[in-house]
Amino acid sequence: MSVYAERVDRVRTAMDDQGVDVLLLSVGPDLPYLTGYEAMPLERLTMLVLPRDGGATMVVPRLEAPRVVEQPDVFAVLPWNETDDPVALVAGLAKGAGVAAIGDHTWARFLVDLIAALPATTFQRATGVISPIRMRKDPHEIAALRAAGAAADRVAAQLQGGQIRMAGRTEAAVSAELSNRLLAEGHERVNFAIVASGPNGASPHHSASDRVIQPGEVVVCDFGGRLDGYCSDITRTVAVGEPPAEVAEAYAVLLAAQQAAVAAAVVGTPCEEVDAVARRIISDAGYGERFIHRTGHGIGMEEHEDPYIVAGNALALAPGHAFSVEPGIYTPGRWGMRLEDIVVATADGPDPMNRVPHELVVVE
Repeated sequence: MSVYAERVDRVRTAMDDQGVDVLLLSVGPDLPYLTGYEAMPLERLTMLVLPRDGGATMVVPRLEAPRVVEQPDVFAVLPWNETDDPVALVAGLAKGAGVAAIGDHTWARFLVDLIAALPATTFQRATGVISPIRMRKDPHEIAALRAAGAAADRVAAQLQGGQIRMAGRTEAAVSAELSNRLLAEGHERVNFAIVASGPNGASPHHSASDRVIQPGEVVVCDFGGRLDGYCSDITRTVAVGEPPAEVAEAYAVLLAAQQAAVAAAVVGTPCEEVDAVARRIISDAGYGERFIHRTGHGIGMEEHEDPYIVAGNALALAPGHAFSVEPGIYTPGRWGMRLEDIVVATADGPDPMNRVPHELVVVE
């Protein structure tokens, strides 16, 4: 049995448990997870129609069909021509379904048309069916995350080793260099390369600008991409010259919080408790109001996916859960700092995918 057929079997079991009659997947990661095919985000509809019982069908524009690698034990291919109505084709395949679970990334225009075409069908989000399955990474997926993390580590090591000059360059120039180095280390795509210097560091998702990095500042470098279908994501904050005492003191707190949260990420621990571990250390040191986001997010085929390491998420960590641990401290108008690793929960304890030094490294 292929990996895709095995995944489809698990999805059908979940559909049966939840009373879902048909699964409808278009653009987004759920489709390649189950079929190996990643649909282009086009105005032409591609959709996998996966009934709880019976054969699955990939409805695909004829001009895109040559890109589909057929999986005979998973789905049949139904190409449609430019003058065909693909929504009608999907509706015909899904006819009689009482409950349809539709992919979260499906364009609204197609959902609206499908609701009209299937008036007796109740629609719900597919995430309830697929997310619990995708959260539990198998050994192949963990190996892919490890390879992506190692490639990102190599770039981070170049950053910490001074191979990427900081002082006197714009954030945008450093961001472009980080991106190029990710590609050189094997990534097929860069998802982001945040470079936030001085006061810009207080904005967690700052867009690299033409601001020139100055000596005496700290710079948040958060970057990642996709390698063989799986994502990397790492953050290291560096100091351009010796940092002020207040920055060094805050970073020591940040480091302690991040390392404690990683250590707490053992199987059976609720996601919200991992967040609380980091938050308590930062709050006890007087920086609680400056930690303004969750401690982490899941990662896999998407850079952000379940499980989320945040207050209110009582989900217990299970073997194969992959997620970031990335607390931050932000002082508006002055500086910011963040420290991030990707971690996989295993029966033997937390397994970090990132291994480069965590200390506040001084660069030029």
